[in-house]
Amino acid sequence: MLSKRVHAAWFVVHFLIITAVCFAGVFSLIAAGSTVLPSALDKYARKAELSATFFLGKEATAYSPVRRGIATYLHAAGIEAGYTFFAPNIPGYHKLTLELYYEDGRVEYESPHMSGKAAGLRLDSLLDRLADNRYEPIREVVVKMLALSIWRDHPEVKKIRATFGAVTPPGISDFEHGKGETLQPMFSYDFSLREEKQ
Repeated sequence: MLSKRVHAAWFVVHFLIITAVCFAGVFSLIAAGSTVLPSALDKYARKAELSATFFLGKEATAYSPVRRGIATYLHAAGIEAGYTFFAPNIPGYHKLTLELYYEDGRVEYESPHMSGKAAGLRLDSLLDRLADNRYEPIREVVVKMLALSIWRDHPEVKKIRATFGAVTPPGISDFEHGKGETLQPMFSYDFSLREEKQ
């Protein structure tokens, strides 16, 4: 009998913690204005988010045993983040655009293409790392290698300009008004390939 009560109490506590984590994430999105809900709800959502984070012990000091205990349980159960990851805020990404300049004045635009989905994921991961300042010393070499792979398919190209930038998807209101993603250039390189062709 005692065992059933312990299990029932544990289930209730676990369910309440999951609910608080999810509500904290949802109310955070509403308070940040990241949903289609009216902005008049933002201040109420902020109060509700604070209530949920208080229940999770996040308002306690960093060394509080209650806060550490709840945080440990959340991480052990895999419920520390809720499901706001799938909510409408799509993160930005990075893009490499190659401008191909021909002798006759034509300009074509290409992106590095991979032979399979796994290689495409690796390329996306590589591009995200190139944005980090720690990789600045090898950026030009990596971009040149990607440009050369395109040049092999277009040997008549005179010059390639590689432009690397951060792509930001439109917010909800921008999307509703028909705006698309924006590219913020971060750096570019010009490669003249005539010498390497000979």
